[in-house]
Amino acid sequence: MIIGWDSAPPDLVFRQFAARMPHLSALRERGGWGRMRSSDPPITVPAWTCMLTSKNPGQLGFFGFRNRKRGTYDGAWIATNAAVHEPRVWDLLSASGRTVCAHGVPQTYPVKPVNGALIADFLTPSTDSGYTYPAALKAEIDAVAGGYQIDVDGFRTEDKAALLAQIYAVTDKHHRVSTHLLAKQRWDFFMVVEMGPDRIQHAFWKYCDPAHPKYEAGNPFESALSDYYAHLDTQLGELLSFADDDTLVLVVSDHGAKAMKGSLNINDFLIREGLLTLKAPVPPGSRLKPELIDWPRTRAWAYGGYYSRVCMNVAGREPEGVIPAAEYEAFRDELAALLRAIPDDQGRPLATRALKPQDLFTGPYIPDAPDLLLYLDDLSWRAGQDLNNPALYSFDTEIGPDDAVHDYDGILVMAGPGVASRGELSGLQLMDVAPIVLSHLGEPVPADMEGRVIG
Repeated sequence: MIIGWDSAPPDLVFRQFAARMPHLSALRERGGWGRMRSSDPPITVPAWTCMLTSKNPGQLGFFGFRNRKRGTYDGAWIATNAAVHEPRVWDLLSASGRTVCAHGVPQTYPVKPVNGALIADFLTPSTDSGYTYPAALKAEIDAVAGGYQIDVDGFRTEDKAALLAQIYAVTDKHHRVSTHLLAKQRWDFFMVVEMGPDRIQHAFWKYCDPAHPKYEAGNPFESALSDYYAHLDTQLGELLSFADDDTLVLVVSDHGAKAMKGSLNINDFLIREGLLTLKAPVPPGSRLKPELIDWPRTRAWAYGGYYSRVCMNVAGREPEGVIPAAEYEAFRDELAALLRAIPDDQGRPLATRALKPQDLFTGPYIPDAPDLLLYLDDLSWRAGQDLNNPALYSFDTEIGPDDAVHDYDGILVMAGPGVASRGELSGLQLMDVAPIVLSHLGEPVPADMEGRVIG
């Protein structure tokens, strides 16, 4: 049984909120637990699929929700389940005749057959879509949930009271479906991922964290995060009631979260440095589009988000590339040094990492990765990609209010057969999860899985 809490940070669940999470604390006491290093990049896609395939993004072929088609300027595509070609743990178990149930795991829409049941994730366009396997399961869970809801609608909003109520309502609908599926039959493998932690952290972190730049003491939402995690822990207790003495239980998150300090408008920076040239002036806040760029006069451009994908305009690779292939590495090193030297809005240094995909990944899809993965201030700052902003630095996002960014470490708590009371574990990596599951069920661990079995 795997219970996934998207974006749950170790500092909150292991320290700040531990007293309000007795069920998780009890699991920790009878098993092992610790910080679990996410994928690079540490974002929902690709992290959950890295976890469940035990493969890195260079093997999977995607490096975020949105990806660029090799050798193009405008070939952006979204990494849905259609892009997942490596078997996840439930595929391997299905092939062995094991019964499996997966609920809400990211990158499962459009659905693919399993030996059991599957309810797709937040990438599902709407509940009008076919988001269950088998198809008949859709009507069943809709009735159980009282109207199933895939995800919170519009969580980047200033109407915080309405959003908070909606987060709880959606979480509870998902929980009713999970307990229904667990009561329905005994599965060899059961997994649910709740996106609520991610949604509430992005929307409410500044209200709860005195260290957040926008925190205001005495606000009405100061306990929003701790109250929600206490609610999740109550639901965890109800899920655990279905786990007998033979059940290995894992509570995991794909990455962590922390306060967002600000947003650097990365393409405005590249324009200022003469590396990105537009064909003509654009209105303030224009979205970066390939047709706006004067490619023969451009050497680099970037996509934004919780990390920035920085791309270089290379001769013979891009349609109008200008950087000679022989100068590729020298220019990439210069660009990385330039990006690492960007200060914050007060002129103070940032702990920025400009990483080469060849140093992070293995596999055939490294050429599809951005030329540099930019982690601004160790991910405390995000990157905005829009053009002609009022200033180089922003403190909101171009897509709406957001209080939190991602962090490198998620959580793993593990208890059950063969797991001694080991206390805090070190060196955990999210690709360890699939080998742990297969080993527990007595199934072979494929040689090309990158994680390790931890008992």
